[in-house]
Amino acid sequence: MKHTRTCIKTLAIMLLLLFAAGPVLAEPPAAPSPAAKAQLQGTVNINTADATQLALLPGIGPKMAESIIAYRTSVGTFSSIEDMVNVKGIGPKSLEKMRPYLSVKGETTLKKG
Repeated sequence: MKHTRTCIKTLAIMLLLLFAAGPVLAEPPAAPSPAAKAQLQGTVNINTADATQLALLPGIGPKMAESIIAYRTSVGTFSSIEDMVNVKGIGPKSLEKMRPYLSVKGETTLKKG
C-alpha cells in the first residue's frame, strides 16, 4: 500500500512537471534577432569585388565567390543586380538575402560590423 502511494505521488509530480514544461518544449526556435542580421554594413560592387569581398555576402562562400568572378569574366559585367540569378547556384531567394548589400557601381564598402 505504501509503495502504491509513493508511485502515485511520483507519477503525479512527473505529470505536473510535464504539463508545466509542455508549452516551453513546444515553442518553435526563436528567429534571429535584428541585431544578428545587422552585422554587415556597406555594399559590394559585384562588377569589381574580389573573391574575399564577395564571400562576405550572406550565402556566398569562397566557391560561389569564384563562380561569380568566373561568370563576370566570361559574360561581362552585371548590368543590374538581378543579373546575379544568371550565376549557377544563385536563385531568387539567395538574391533577396544579399540584395541590400549589392551594387553595380561605386566602391565596395561592405564590412562586418
